[in-house]
Amino acid sequence: MTAQLNPRGDVAVLVPAAGAGVRLGPGAPKALRPLAGEPLLVHAVRRIAAAPSVHTIVIAAPAAEVDFVRRLLAPVAPVTVVPGGAERQASVAAALAAVPTGPQIVLVHDAARALTPPALVESVAEAVRSGHDAVIPVLPVVDTIKEVDAGERVLGTVDRSALRAVQTPQGFRRSVLAAAHDAAGDPLTDDAGLVEKQGLPVVCVPGSELALKITRPFDLALAEHLLTLDS
Repeated sequence: MTAQLNPRGDVAVLVPAAGAGVRLGPGAPKALRPLAGEPLLVHAVRRIAAAPSVHTIVIAAPAAEVDFVRRLLAPVAPVTVVPGGAERQASVAAALAAVPTGPQIVLVHDAARALTPPALVESVAEAVRSGHDAVIPVLPVVDTIKEVDAGERVLGTVDRSALRAVQTPQGFRRSVLAAAHDAAGDPLTDDAGLVEKQGLPVVCVPGSELALKITRPFDLALAEHLLTLDS
């Protein structure tokens, strides 16, 4: 049986959390690495659960850690935990298959964006609710971007005014996300890319500086500092 968070909610949140996190260095799977004494996944789920629209949270965990993740998250929020796949895309598909029939808005969220505020979850969900098929939170690109060749020689400067850095949660009408995964070929780095390949529009909403992706040790240290400012 799928665990429910808010019976009146209309949103299911999928959290692919089976990745190894190689760039963080050796250790536990990425979502289970500690941040200020608690795994990244705990921080992420706590914030998702605080969003009033969320009905269901489904975690795709490392296959060997499913029972551990269930126990870990039991005091945090009602969640459903399923075994993830070798690739992110497979983990999202496994989590999507476990969503109950009710929610027709599905968000996909990286556990590594552990400090994402509940307000961003609500913003993405509301944009889908208003009629968009696919919605992504974004931030403007602030660095100068150079295009280079295989020899690291600069070919030109890219106009950054039309560039955006993409975050999660990404939101979809459930039928759109399901169809995109059914038609998926080679793995892509985000679910919006699968929808784009189907020729459907993807709409942007403002992201959050707190939704940074914790990928490297520096990111982990930055996130810990941000937590101290929030306490």
